[in-house]
Amino acid sequence: MLLEPQHPSWLWRAEAAAHLEQETMPQTSVVFSSILGPSCSGQVQPGMGERGGGAGGGSGDLIFQDGRLISGSLEALMEHLVPTVDYYPDRTYIFTFLLSSRVFMPPHDLLARVGQICVEQKQQLEAGPEKAKLKSFSAKIVQLLKEWTEAFPYDFQDEKAMAELKAITHRVTQCDEENGTVKKAIAQMTQSLLLSLAARSQLQELREKLRPPAVDKGPILKTKPPAAQKDILGVCCDPLVLAQQLTHIELDRVSSIYPEDLMQIVSHMDSLDNHRCRGDLTKTYSLEAYDNWFNCLSMLVATEVCRVVKKKHRTRMLEFFIDVARECFNIGNFNSMMAIISGMNLSPVARLKKTWSKVKTAKFDVLEHHMDPSSNFCNYRTALQGATQRSQMANSSREKIVIPVFNLFVKDIYFLHKIHTNHLPNGHINFKKFWEISRQIHEFMTWTQVECPFEKDKKIQSYLLTAPIYSEEALFVASFESEGPENHMERDSWKTLRTTLLNRA
Repeated sequence: MLLEPQHPSWLWRAEAAAHLEQETMPQTSVVFSSILGPSCSGQVQPGMGERGGGAGGGSGDLIFQDGRLISGSLEALMEHLVPTVDYYPDRTYIFTFLLSSRVFMPPHDLLARVGQICVEQKQQLEAGPEKAKLKSFSAKIVQLLKEWTEAFPYDFQDEKAMAELKAITHRVTQCDEENGTVKKAIAQMTQSLLLSLAARSQLQELREKLRPPAVDKGPILKTKPPAAQKDILGVCCDPLVLAQQLTHIELDRVSSIYPEDLMQIVSHMDSLDNHRCRGDLTKTYSLEAYDNWFNCLSMLVATEVCRVVKKKHRTRMLEFFIDVARECFNIGNFNSMMAIISGMNLSPVARLKKTWSKVKTAKFDVLEHHMDPSSNFCNYRTALQGATQRSQMANSSREKIVIPVFNLFVKDIYFLHKIHTNHLPNGHINFKKFWEISRQIHEFMTWTQVECPFEKDKKIQSYLLTAPIYSEEALFVASFESEGPENHMERDSWKTLRTTLLNRA
């Protein structure tokens, strides 16, 4: 079942890809496990304590296999999140459960349940012989809340969540009224949280900044722009410099995406499957904005080629963009590379056979080989894995850059979600699935935190971000005016397009 048109475009493409490759499993990066270590797969770490069962068995509602948590009831997983006097959850479990829990319940409800569990444990300690350990227990609760507020500060923008947070911190403060150490830690945590929320409140300004450039409907008929009109080559004629500026833009845009935004891929699909609306769909804005950037870059490439009057200049433009795409590949900026290739493969550009006949296409063929969609983009994934390994061993910030093709990343998350069920036959949550989703999201977030090492060129970036781009109709008009229809189908298309535009005028 294809999604209705009103659903997010990145999600529509993911589902469309799934229909094309239903037998293909998404491939996870082999090297990613070495980034986080064994704990990213739920391996119980020495000295961390363990709740709910040992290796190869289960206790209560948690099931472990070879020391790895693979399933459990929602209640048991929530209890596994909350520290005790002798136990503190592994950090990767905290991240994975906090990330995945929003598929089943909103953050403020989870926080309320955490508060209830804390109260129950506090009462048990006060009534038992371990009352002296209350301070230690309180410190662990504050540490958990600190990790939560740092990893997912946007969860606390909700008034209900903030009220629950205040209630929990008030209770734990009472356990350390003598020297105020816990109270001081809570104050620092709260201040950091408020600063993070204030930074996120500037998202509206970012939204304005990320709006796609105006779409130029282009010439109606026979009014192509003069050859002297400014184009990309008039702003930047060095492919490496342009690739670096594209990388700047990519990293700037991708930095506005957060783990919970990516989890909307799963939450939104569950909402569609259950015919209900769960989650704040406005949180998908960052995903939409980044996806729109890809589309705009593709259309900009097509516009720059199609609006050139002279064939030799169009040839030069195509060769320039091929070189830019190659430099993007060398940098590790696969998203811009794919967008450029997509732009050159759009029908109005691809049909320019006389122009392409003058282009030295050997380098373009290599690029297309890297982005060959067969075998679930096997060639691209091999290149991505190489870039990931380079990033891990990097001695310079330039070697750390990895910008994956975003649409393919979304597709991988989509596949993981659709192929593996949320619940097992016994009613347990299939936590093995969420380890995998968390691993991929954590890896993506690692890549987004790289600081761009290239010097920013405001003039070039301004052109890339604001240059008008042709609509699809305008691209075909410019294309047909450059090279007339060559067959019956193109002649019919050109005739229909001319009639439509003249009637509209």
